[in-house]
Amino acid sequence: QMVGEGGVAAASDLAARTNLPLPTTAKILKQLTRAGVVSAQRGAAGGYRLAHPAEGISVAAIIEAMDGPIAITNCADAGDHACQIETVCPMRTNWNRVNQTIRAALQGVSLVDMLNPSGCVVSNS
Repeated sequence: QMVGEGGVAAASDLAARTNLPLPTTAKILKQLTRAGVVSAQRGAAGGYRLAHPAEGISVAAIIEAMDGPIAITNCADAGDHACQIETVCPMRTNWNRVNQTIRAALQGVSLVDMLNPSGCVVSNS
């Protein structure tokens, strides 16, 4: 909703445009701000704006801002997990490869690409 406007959008306006409750919208905006995807501007003319041009914001950045590292399996991320066979698992290397491929694909799709109605990827990254 902020793409192409170049200005600042209030959380209440974004909530109305997306048909999401304001508390949900505020929580999402807080996560996106913390990750550097959007920036917050305080004051009477305050609100939220994209922190970078939409062409430079990848789908991967948005997913990671909302959900953390992109990983199909727990052993492929850097977090703590309780797999008892992780160190000897013959599939671990392959899952890491799958995760890296998925992440690379999502990094190659920008916010502008997602808004392109033709469905054709326009990013050259």
